[in-house]
Amino acid sequence: MTNLENIKFPITLVKDTINFDDIEVLIDWLKTNPRLTKSEKTIEFEKRWSEWNGSKYSIFVNSGSSANLAIFYSLIVSKKLKNNKIVFPCLSWVTTVSPAIQLGLTPILCDADSKTLGLELNNFEEICKKESPAALMIVHALGFPNNMKKIKEICDKYGVILLEDSCESVGSKINGKKTGTFGLASSFSTYYGHHFSTIEGGFICTDDYELYNIIKSIRSHGWSRDLDQDEQIKLKKKYSVDDFKNLYTFYYPGFNIRSTDFQAFIGIEQLKKLDYFCKTRNDNLNLYNDLIKNDYWKIDISEFEFVSNFAYPIIHPNCNEIVKNLTNNKIECRPLIAGSMSRQPFFFERYGKQNYNFADKIHDYGLYLPNNSDMTTEEIKFICKILNETIN
Repeated sequence: MTNLENIKFPITLVKDTINFDDIEVLIDWLKTNPRLTKSEKTIEFEKRWSEWNGSKYSIFVNSGSSANLAIFYSLIVSKKLKNNKIVFPCLSWVTTVSPAIQLGLTPILCDADSKTLGLELNNFEEICKKESPAALMIVHALGFPNNMKKIKEICDKYGVILLEDSCESVGSKINGKKTGTFGLASSFSTYYGHHFSTIEGGFICTDDYELYNIIKSIRSHGWSRDLDQDEQIKLKKKYSVDDFKNLYTFYYPGFNIRSTDFQAFIGIEQLKKLDYFCKTRNDNLNLYNDLIKNDYWKIDISEFEFVSNFAYPIIHPNCNEIVKNLTNNKIECRPLIAGSMSRQPFFFERYGKQNYNFADKIHDYGLYLPNNSDMTTEEIKFICKILNETIN
């Protein structure tokens, strides 16, 4: 029996991971009158994030969306793409796909997999045979890792660069290795609503030294001052630039997608709690899965080693009634990410309407339920009670 007296309504999707203790530490730091724009704290945060996630290099930017933009632009600048064709999963996010469109690349969508919510392997291989794409950006939707072993095999077979949008999968693991460490580059989000927060922010991770330096440069206008000394010397020598002129010499047509030391300081404190956040999300996922009864479709979490779950997915033809009953009981829910990108106006207005088997079911019948590190057992039991009463 659920005790409603122990539940604070509404039950929200997101609860702030920045608490009063974090704010007190931040205030003490601010009293030292530190530099707040990008400086030493950013470098420290990047190093600590690389150590936590298992990447060689990390670049802190102002959002996960900017991270995706920088990844694709760096591939163009470095001439690593064999053509303009990029594969994306239907189940993704607008700013996973839109940077390719904005930069003149051609997006090709791939159906969703019913086991992982990630990439449907047979459809992906068909695309590789027919289109010979240059790159694939997978999305670990809601924290559920893709079948990376088979995806890497297909990418290697057809010469496709593997990229990862890991914004929803911070801390998820495959064979002891965290998501975002399998491809040439990956993106992460530290937005307020994600696993941990710098209010706004994101990371690009890579083990490729060339991309690392290009992204550091294009993050800040295209200048060289953030690069290692040896890399600065190479560029100055190549273009015959002296030290003074180098201050305002731009080697790439860059952006300004920097974050700040203010946000980096918050992030460093958040990293101390991130293992706890990830474990709690996994515990919540297990409880949801034990309690929910959905004969139409249910994620099989035994497929995964460790899921740092972003939100719990539901797919059911009675979706509209489920949403209505959840809302009436002051429980927040959302569409299952954004459904199929092929059904979004920004996409079909350019490329026409396309049909996909499982992605269309997600679009029509999908939603997700709250998961965050402050959720209580009573909240999850109540949510599952309302859900089960609606679909059974």
